[in-house]
Amino acid sequence: MTAQLIDGKRIAKDIRVGLKGRIADFREATGRAPKIAVIIVGEDTASQIYVRLKRADCAEVGIDSLLHELPAAMPRGELHSLIQQLNNDETVDGILLQNPLPRGVNPIEALEVIRADKDVDGFHPYNLGMLALRRPVLRCCTPKGVMQLIDSTGVPLLGKRALVIGASNHVGRPMALELLLAGCTVTIAHRFTSNLQELVQGAEVLVSASGKRGLIKGDWVRPGAIVIDITIVRAHDGRLYGDVEFDAARMRASWITPVPGGVGPMTRAALLQNAVIAAERRLACQGA
Repeated sequence: MTAQLIDGKRIAKDIRVGLKGRIADFREATGRAPKIAVIIVGEDTASQIYVRLKRADCAEVGIDSLLHELPAAMPRGELHSLIQQLNNDETVDGILLQNPLPRGVNPIEALEVIRADKDVDGFHPYNLGMLALRRPVLRCCTPKGVMQLIDSTGVPLLGKRALVIGASNHVGRPMALELLLAGCTVTIAHRFTSNLQELVQGAEVLVSASGKRGLIKGDWVRPGAIVIDITIVRAHDGRLYGDVEFDAARMRASWITPVPGGVGPMTRAALLQNAVIAAERRLACQGA
């Protein structure tokens, strides 16, 4: 068996094409494009690259993006004040606070200042809580993108045994909730898990986000499994790797994401979807 590749680049491109019509409808109804405000704090190189890519995506589909750059050593109140200004700006449909934040900036406090209906990252406690209550509104971008990747395979998820590796607030936990919502029987593995190999061997759907290159040996993968590798690690030779030993896993899985070109493009596509959803919902509320 050789697994079929789940092409995140192609699926993300299709999503961007599909969004253009909805954005045109919004522009016709309001006289303006959907708009998001992007906040970056400090000078983290990776964050700056991600922000450039996200803003380029917005420009491609017709979403306006405003960039706010703040110094790492700014007072906490300055960030909160900016977020409140954007909350109150009726021309801003979404707010994206780029992570990671510098030391000394409490990310949970900052996220809670963002209005839940403008939280295009899907990180606000309200949005995570609505997902847990099976009433998702704005969903965390990476898990949302993963679910669309899995959906593209055409494999039904009801009753499948799913394993999520990683329990972060922004990826692992909402990922487990998404799979649970889809009807899977879900297990979460984390740094204290002692029987990881056994869990991987039993997983019909494997989603890994540990951030540890090669953690999942290819011969652990259950034959016929769907394998989603969220991690991207750059090695000393400049090549990018994931959690899963790709070549060996591909000989056992039925579907697998490449690294890169799998989950990454879908995370950004899901952000665009959230931005359009936020704009459409605000327009609907104004017309109600």
